[in-house]
Amino acid sequence: MTTLLDLKSSVLRQVQRSQSLRSRREPPPTAGSPLTHCPEPLPRRVSEESAEFFERTSAILQKQENMLRAAQAECQRGACTVPPPQEHVDQSFIPDRISRTELDLLYEEAVYTVVNRVGVPPPEHVKSDEELFAYLIKVFDMGEEEHDIILQKVQEAKRASFSLRVSVMKAKNLMAKDANGYSDPYCMLGILLGQSPREAEEKKERKFSFRKRREKLEKRSSTKEVLPARCIQVTEVKPETLNPVWNEHFLFEIDDVQNDLLHLDIWDHDDDVSVAEACKKLNEVSGLRGMGRYFKQIAKSVRANGSASSGSEENADDFLGCINIPLNEIPVVGHDTWFKLEPRSSASKVQGECHLIMKVFTSQRDTTLSRKDSNVSIHKKLLSQIVEYEHAHVKREPYNWNGQVCPAAWTVLTHHAVQTDLSPLQQAIIRWQCYSSHHRAQRVCYSLLLRLLRTIDAEWDPPAVRGDLERQLSDSFRLYTEHCLSLMKNMRQVFPCTSAAAITRYELMLRGVGYMQNMRAFKTVCPLRNELHLDITTAVKKGTAEWYESLIARYKPEEGTLEEQLKKLVVVVDAVCADVQRGQNIYNKLFYSAVKVDFFSIAYRQLEKQVADDVNVAMERVCGTLEQESSRLTQTMGETIFELFVSLKILKSFREFLPLKDAKMLALTVYHNWFKSSIHKWLQIIHDRSCDRIRKAVDTDKLEPVQQAKHSSSAVEVTACFGQVREIWTQLAWPDSAGAFIFITRLTDNFCSEAVWYSEMITHKIERSQLGRDHRSFTVQLCVALNNTDHVRVSLGRLPRDLDWPAVERAMEESCGAEGKEQVYKALNGQLFNMDLDLQREAKRLIALLTDKMLPELRRYIQHISLSPDSINNDDAVSPLMKYLKDTMVLITDNLVKENFSRVLQSMWELLLRMILDAVRENRGVPVEFYNRFQYTVETLLQFFHAKGEGLSLEDMKSGDYKVLDEELRLNKCSSFELIEQYYLEKISHQKTLKHTRYGRVSVKCYYDAPEQRLTVEILHAADIIALDANGLSDPFVIVELCPHHLFPTAKSQRTQVKLKTLHPVFDELFYFHVSPEQYRHRFACLTFTVMDYDWLSTNDFAGEAVAPLSDFCWPGRPNASAAGKSVQPAILHLSRSKPSEKPIMRMLDARTGDREAQEFVRRLKEIEKSMEEE
Repeated sequence: MTTLLDLKSSVLRQVQRSQSLRSRREPPPTAGSPLTHCPEPLPRRVSEESAEFFERTSAILQKQENMLRAAQAECQRGACTVPPPQEHVDQSFIPDRISRTELDLLYEEAVYTVVNRVGVPPPEHVKSDEELFAYLIKVFDMGEEEHDIILQKVQEAKRASFSLRVSVMKAKNLMAKDANGYSDPYCMLGILLGQSPREAEEKKERKFSFRKRREKLEKRSSTKEVLPARCIQVTEVKPETLNPVWNEHFLFEIDDVQNDLLHLDIWDHDDDVSVAEACKKLNEVSGLRGMGRYFKQIAKSVRANGSASSGSEENADDFLGCINIPLNEIPVVGHDTWFKLEPRSSASKVQGECHLIMKVFTSQRDTTLSRKDSNVSIHKKLLSQIVEYEHAHVKREPYNWNGQVCPAAWTVLTHHAVQTDLSPLQQAIIRWQCYSSHHRAQRVCYSLLLRLLRTIDAEWDPPAVRGDLERQLSDSFRLYTEHCLSLMKNMRQVFPCTSAAAITRYELMLRGVGYMQNMRAFKTVCPLRNELHLDITTAVKKGTAEWYESLIARYKPEEGTLEEQLKKLVVVVDAVCADVQRGQNIYNKLFYSAVKVDFFSIAYRQLEKQVADDVNVAMERVCGTLEQESSRLTQTMGETIFELFVSLKILKSFREFLPLKDAKMLALTVYHNWFKSSIHKWLQIIHDRSCDRIRKAVDTDKLEPVQQAKHSSSAVEVTACFGQVREIWTQLAWPDSAGAFIFITRLTDNFCSEAVWYSEMITHKIERSQLGRDHRSFTVQLCVALNNTDHVRVSLGRLPRDLDWPAVERAMEESCGAEGKEQVYKALNGQLFNMDLDLQREAKRLIALLTDKMLPELRRYIQHISLSPDSINNDDAVSPLMKYLKDTMVLITDNLVKENFSRVLQSMWELLLRMILDAVRENRGVPVEFYNRFQYTVETLLQFFHAKGEGLSLEDMKSGDYKVLDEELRLNKCSSFELIEQYYLEKISHQKTLKHTRYGRVSVKCYYDAPEQRLTVEILHAADIIALDANGLSDPFVIVELCPHHLFPTAKSQRTQVKLKTLHPVFDELFYFHVSPEQYRHRFACLTFTVMDYDWLSTNDFAGEAVAPLSDFCWPGRPNASAAGKSVQPAILHLSRSKPSEKPIMRMLDARTGDREAQEFVRRLKEIEKSMEEE
């Protein structure tokens, strides 16, 4: 409430102050006010300081734009291949290096892997052992002797035992063997033992089947030669389908990986107990005797089925196809493919395909590490050693390494993973652990880490990850997350916007973190870290706070003088603004798209709070200093405070990018209140420097038009100065519209006073320079000066819009109601109105200087017209004046703007009218031809100044002095009788306007008898007659007569009885006048009622008069002119007492000394006027 009252009081004070700017400069000049004294020469140093002041201020105003440009340039510079800065992290994140002993054991494992390679290598694998050994020697930094020792040890060790894992997935498009159009397929598969080359050749000519012909089986010496029982496996039967899906997995031990063969049969199940059942029972027993017995049963069943005719065995299983796959043809990484079913002989008809997944691996390894460590751990160590070596030998952009290794490395790693039977998921986890761990010590490309995470997610199978592997994966996620959070905290140093490579890395890192927190694997192994975004928020907040503290530690804004402290604060705030700009432009997009964290809001709110706290403390010290009486705000201090304000405003402007709920709770919301007292003093400094600048502009102005304009350099400089000051206010962007009223009033007052002061200085400059100047050059300079004043006035006409007065009015209306709005409107517009008046006054002074220069010539030409004899033609008499005017018009038209040209034309027109009027009045009573000539002159000038619509408007010209002159000329051309008639017309017109005068009134009744041509006048009574006697009363009587006398030459005046000592006489007297129609038809024909005060010893005194036109009583159709005229209502005529000598007609008649009628009329009126003067 107190604030509203203060604002109201301020409004009232501003209204009281908004008198004319001229009157405010009239008090004696003081040293502190540059506007209260005449211009003096401006010291050169002061003018230079003012110029530098505005240059520095302009630089401050351009700060935000420069900041945006710098941010864009920064991003463009970052587009080059500048390597990103080092990513310094906590040493605790870096894994320990492996010992030499462990390295030797790991080397043994690698050599063992090379020696025991199996499978068909892909084209990219290295096939030479020597080449692989040479690579491993470099990786493990081994000597030749050490290598030979370890190689010999491996060669002497027991060779690896191999196993085959087969997954029978499904089949498709099988042959239909049952009557229903389907089959009931199942698979029987096993390993055929290694064969000699000759047997292998024979095998190519025949197809093997588990169901052997009887004769072939009988030739075998033992069942073992046919097929070992331990190698037989069978799937489930899938009823009634041609596209069975089994998804069953089998494991076979391999004796000879180079020569053994995988054989698979697909049968249609028909009998109750078939080979499938026999195989199942067979696989349930142990011991060679049991196996042999059951195998004989299988063979017997096979012989029975094989020897029976197609019609004798209804329940025999039908053959659907087979597959033979040599183990030495299986790729290193295994098979995952569709195999076409083959017939067992040329007579067999089969169709369809079967999908198998196969992989050969070692079931037993004779190495030291394999006996004491897990395959996962060993493979991780091997991969880590290779990765470290490979990365160390990357020459170009090692920070951008995508993890790709050489063929030799890939060969060793692939064989080791296959041999140790690592699943794709285990391999993915190991690669992630290895690369993410290596990354903490030496950077790799984040896209590699993201790709590894996606691989884990694609292969994820929770039951397959238990125990140590789960714990290790959890630790790797934790360490990587903490590593990334550490980098996020130091992102401004590690991922600067100046490096496009760093920003790209940062984006990929964030995408990796964002992807990781949504992974099934992460949620499974790290169930307690389900709010990773909160950790990211904390890291960003902490990193931002530490970065700001580093700024403070770097610039130390708490040290030095108060001004030095503020300058350091400006640097700090500008650095914060630049950081916020980068956050909004770059970092926020990365964070939001990758991890759905609003980086900008977090960082901005943190920085905004810290900046607000520091600046608030500093500004409290400033305000405390400025409040001391002996303290004043220096210019440099003012500039620093202004720059600090602008910097804070820029920082606050970023709030528009915040969510609405966050933008309402900012520490900088009321930052402007910290600067109130300082801004007042700052505006005074701006005003002083503006005055210096204006003074210099006037001193250096040569009053020559600038290019393509009609004003000079000083006007350009003044409007530029005003524009800069307005821009200063715009940049201040004072958020409190109601509180801004005081500043806007101050600014408006400064603008107006500076504009008026400028126009005064220009006028003084013109006045001082007019002596000794030729007419033409002086006229040009004067026109330029006029244009300067108008140019400044027009520029200030935009103040309401530029300073946003409507916003202030609305704010005051909300604060103080309609009264506050009206007072603001009056205060601000009052200042502008007074300024406009003062500028118009100065413009009139300049125009007066111009017309004063023209006055002698114009007077000479008017005199020429006046003295020209009647024999000279009117055109010849007027032509010298018109030629002079045309020459003058050409000059001022070329040098004046349109509005000033109109003003000068108007001034010249009024001057000529006054000069002609003076000439006419000085020559009253001369022949009519004299007035006709001047009438012609006026009409010629009228057309000249109108210029067919291009000049002054006829409406404007035919007003004021023109009407007076026109009337003067018209009346001077009239006869004396016509002038007298005009006199009575004016009196009749004046009578109609009278209402309740202080001279009283008279009540009369007039009616006309047309047949008798008799006018009857009843004077009834009078009221409120003025007191003309010493007793406070009067002795009134009324004189009634027909006027003008020349129209009624035979009519005599008549009078009533005198009524003594009264101001309200009652007469009730009748008077008769003869009036013909020819007489009453004139508009000027009238009755005059003159009220006189009777005096015994002196002349009677004039009390007042009234007139009544005869047209009101005598014209046919009037009620007074009928038989019932006597019954009409009385007329109330108000009395008046005007001095006849004040009328132009009186002066014209008086000048006609040779006219008896004119002199007689004047004499009678002068007697009345003399009577009035004697009172």
